[in-house]
Amino acid sequence: MTPNCFNKIADILSQNKIAEYQYVTNSTQCLPDMDSIEEFMNLANSIIFNGYFKCKMADENAIYNCLELLYNVLAEQIYYSLCFSNNQDSANSTAAEFANAFINKLPEIKRLLATDVKAVYDCDPAATSFGEVVFCYPAIKAMLHYRIAHELLLLQIPLLPRIITELAHSQTGIDIHPGATIGEYFSIDHGTGVVIGETCIIGNRVRLYQGVTLGARGFTIGDEGKPLNEPRHPVIEDNVIIYSNSTILGRITIGHDSVIGGNIWQVQSVPPHSRIIQRKATTAFTDGLGI
Repeated sequence: MTPNCFNKIADILSQNKIAEYQYVTNSTQCLPDMDSIEEFMNLANSIIFNGYFKCKMADENAIYNCLELLYNVLAEQIYYSLCFSNNQDSANSTAAEFANAFINKLPEIKRLLATDVKAVYDCDPAATSFGEVVFCYPAIKAMLHYRIAHELLLLQIPLLPRIITELAHSQTGIDIHPGATIGEYFSIDHGTGVVIGETCIIGNRVRLYQGVTLGARGFTIGDEGKPLNEPRHPVIEDNVIIYSNSTILGRITIGHDSVIGGNIWQVQSVPPHSRIIQRKATTAFTDGLGI
């Protein structure tokens, strides 16, 4: 038997009038579907890296069929995302237009990801082939999600881009906001704990190692008490290397061809060709314990 208190508890939990419950959705509201979004990403993965994943036949017919499936899933999820953002009146026609516009972006997304694969391969002696990089490296999964989400964001599709990058975040430990701008031949070695903020601008041939944060030092509060969405993350110019666990904060510029060593806390701009490293550790052990 069901306890008598269940009716009362269910009534409380279904409310959205209490101030703290304002995040609760209307039961009739359209919502994106996580399983369908994962299906979309699997199809995109198969199309972009054709021959490796679901579309095993790397020919025109197989890719065409995958594109049809991808279009249908994407148009539906764009529709739900628009409805979720209170744009239901024109959602049907707009969703189809957005899905078509995204399909046209796929060749460029594929080209950019090919440069990322080459950058990862070229920067890691442990990589034995491009195929190994595609199959095994978390940076490529994270960049696939980011580059797709970024194009969807440029089309001004709400919610969906953030869901896509957070899927990669949960799977790889690499957190890239879809609003960041990242150039060609981008590589991340290992990757766990990397954070790239929304307004970051990253040039070409930039390499990051695990634990790097490209974050905000602070933000401005607007008249309504909410943070303003202003440029607040670093600009990383071409050919920069940032080693593990370094933190770069604020709207500063790391000049091209610079190297930021490991465990650096950087809140000021540096000119091109800079080398920022820690001082050498001092050995002061006086006995076997060394403490």
